[in-house]
Amino acid sequence: MANNLDIEEALLMSKKLWEKHKDIWWSMQPEHGKTYILYMIEEIGEVISIIKKKGESEIMENTEIRTRFIEEMCDIMMYYSDVLNRFDVSSEEYSEVYRKKFDKNMQRDFKKDHEES
Repeated sequence: MANNLDIEEALLMSKKLWEKHKDIWWSMQPEHGKTYILYMIEEIGEVISIIKKKGESEIMENTEIRTRFIEEMCDIMMYYSDVLNRFDVSSEEYSEVYRKKFDKNMQRDFKKDHEES
């Protein structure tokens, strides 16, 4: 495995894990995507809890806390990959749209966009 994880590999790992547990997990169909989004939100809550309870400096300086924080972030990415797979989003399709969104955001004036009218 490469040191840097890419979208294609994350999607393949998601499918591999699902294949191992397909008898007890929800099918790889779009109607189950929302369930995995809810699981992802739960994991985001766990990340928030670490930030609130331990603080930024502990995440940056304490190896044990940092590992827990990264592990919870990985859980988010795993559920995110599960959602993409359930909606049959390919790594190429995702990458294309991501780059377009990035380019659009690079042209935006976020300060102006968020000024009160």
